[in-house]
Amino acid sequence: MTVNDDVLLVHGGTPLEGEIRVRGAKNLVPKAMVAALLGSEPSRLRNVPDIRDVRVVRGLLQLHGVTVRPGEEPGELVLDPTHVESANVADIDAHAGSSRIPILFCGPLLHRLGHAFIPGLGGCDIGGRPIDFHFDVLRQFGATIEKRADGQYLEAPQRLRGTKIRLPYPSVGATEQVLLTAVLAEGVTELSNAAVEPEIEDLICVLQKMGAIIAMDTDRTIRITGVEKLGGYTHRALPDRLEAASWASAALATEGDIYVRGAQQRSMMTFLNTYRKVGGAFQIDDEGIRFWHPGGQLKSIALETDVHPGFQTDWQQPLVVALTQATGLSIIHETVYESRLGFTSALNQMGAHIQLYRECLGGSDCRFGQRNFLHSAVVSGPTKLQGADLVIPDLRGGFSYLIAALAAQGTSRVHGIELINRGYENFMEKLVELGAKVELPGKALG
Repeated sequence: MTVNDDVLLVHGGTPLEGEIRVRGAKNLVPKAMVAALLGSEPSRLRNVPDIRDVRVVRGLLQLHGVTVRPGEEPGELVLDPTHVESANVADIDAHAGSSRIPILFCGPLLHRLGHAFIPGLGGCDIGGRPIDFHFDVLRQFGATIEKRADGQYLEAPQRLRGTKIRLPYPSVGATEQVLLTAVLAEGVTELSNAAVEPEIEDLICVLQKMGAIIAMDTDRTIRITGVEKLGGYTHRALPDRLEAASWASAALATEGDIYVRGAQQRSMMTFLNTYRKVGGAFQIDDEGIRFWHPGGQLKSIALETDVHPGFQTDWQQPLVVALTQATGLSIIHETVYESRLGFTSALNQMGAHIQLYRECLGGSDCRFGQRNFLHSAVVSGPTKLQGADLVIPDLRGGFSYLIAALAAQGTSRVHGIELINRGYENFMEKLVELGAKVELPGKALG
């Protein structure tokens, strides 16, 4: 039998128990790598996970003349942007693949080269993530943009200028775009209704180390005073709170006990409160957080996702799997991505009882209330899950399918597992370390 590296057989019903480690956040590390483009000196980034998004950005940086090599410690990269140059359009397109990261190269490349090319962008299909706003922002800084058959060509005939921008929604990607562009723009940029996620704060720390002047107010306003030149940085990326929560949900759904080394309380406080309400147990120490199912019944809850400091949308999907095992009716109101609840259809095929609604089943007004999107869910439990054939739809939904397969009775075939590599480092090795019974067809893993 030939090995199919994109299908995983999962023999469910075994609690996950043991210890795994999370490294730097997927939502910070690639952006910090892009930030190195802005510097006139090498940068050192530590705690870098081995995930696909990191490899995509590494390839794109190298195409543009940045030297990227391993540092002295495991998970360390040294990025030298001394000789930045234009890259071949076809090479950029080939390296970018389905990643959305290339859009964030615009500002740094406009500063360094005076021009940039961005191919068509991909990413997880979980709802609208319009890139037009990125281009609108860049125009406000003074860039010119020409749409061509193979992508977008951008030019900065003169130095970009600071501007006043108010985001219609506190988008993480748009906030990153403004930060990476404003730091070398002439004058002051004021960004209102900005995203304030921990990963945004960490990116600001990176830029400040390089010489940027950035002030964050408590009302979601960020002010950036442009400087003439930036240097390098040495930075240890904050740990991935989204991956940590995924493993926490896996412990709950499988009635297991997982110590997540590297997990930090401060960035996970909202998740931890909800985890405790559901009936999960956790214990925090200086090195990480232990998550476990303490026995007895899990409790149903009402939950609304929101931008930070609310309950993160990336925490929602893995936790919903655990909620299928809770007693009573749980109500989920997804306010960030309109299509993020689509993954529940596969859970229903496994035996879950989840009904989707177009109405806002929560106290918060949201953008999707009158727009005919199935963005609320009622989960009725507990229900026994059965193994099934599953096709991974997106990153977090994919990990959620893994959790469901691990919690189910019988064997599941999980297709498209390569997508999980975008954000979960060595996830198959971690599953084996936790005692999961998984195998690639023709090649046993555990």
